[in-house]
Amino acid sequence: MILNFMKKIPAGIMVIPLLLGSLVNTLFPNVFEIGGLTAALFSNAGTSTLLGVQLFCLGTALQVKDMPKVIRRGGTLLLAKFIVGAGLGILIGRIFGRDGFYGLTSLAVISAVTNSNGSIFLTLMGNYGDEADSGCFPILSLNDGPFFTLLALGASGLGNIPFMSLLAAIIPVLVGMILGNLDRGLKELFEPMGTAIIPLIGFALGTGINLTSIIKGGFPGVLLGLITVFAGGGFILIFDRLLNRRPGYAAWAVATTAGNAVAVPAAVALADPSLQPYAATATVQVAASVVVTCILAPLVTSWWAKKFGCPKLPLEGQDFNQRIWYSKRSV
Repeated sequence: MILNFMKKIPAGIMVIPLLLGSLVNTLFPNVFEIGGLTAALFSNAGTSTLLGVQLFCLGTALQVKDMPKVIRRGGTLLLAKFIVGAGLGILIGRIFGRDGFYGLTSLAVISAVTNSNGSIFLTLMGNYGDEADSGCFPILSLNDGPFFTLLALGASGLGNIPFMSLLAAIIPVLVGMILGNLDRGLKELFEPMGTAIIPLIGFALGTGINLTSIIKGGFPGVLLGLITVFAGGGFILIFDRLLNRRPGYAAWAVATTAGNAVAVPAAVALADPSLQPYAATATVQVAASVVVTCILAPLVTSWWAKKFGCPKLPLEGQDFNQRIWYSKRSV
């Protein structure tokens, strides 16, 4: 009964546990931070382990022949995400100056729009995408942290990509892919688990979100979240459809703000002290964007996938054979 209810809600298998986790964290902060297995499974601290398991399981379904698709799709999404975030931030700065408009600064916009929530993307691809879509996760992890924000603000020489963090994201996929290609039995064993743990990941992610962030960020924070989803997602959609020739569900799935983006304004301000006066305000606005996009992006992705098709759902009015035809025609 519970599962059937969640399936009726767009992206409900992830969104409902995420909202429950965030509600628990808002009302009873750190209630699961008691250590041991409880913290490892139900708190935000356990998200990395759950994601690692999911990456491994999804990796077993990824065939070597799919790698060109992974690089092409992931690279396109990464590039489009950076272009729209940098473009919007620089445009605001040029027109309104460093103070921005309605308190929304270039620092906040670039920090929020260029950083995507890889956890949300990976979970949504488990619901709607194929193995190549899930394999894009390590590529998209390049936009974690302040590097692209610094690059967009003209301070790229002060930033660096954490190579070991990128490598750590790739290894579970590679190990899973190797085992899945060597033994079909292992592929059939682990592949379904990538989807089965989605509710656990959603809840764990939620325990790292405080809903009061929306209030603290105020109208500018909510606006930033809307910009990230609709302006950012719309732009990325164009790239995804024209260059990748995909339906576009992945574009909306990447139109989020990463949780670690909350720390980006402060990190950028350390590199460029002239931005220090704007860092505190930008931080709460980015935090609000994290919450707004975590809720909206899955809903929009779900609607788009059902409306325009995706590998795991037939297009409207199509039968099963047409669904197979769609999957084979997708690149």
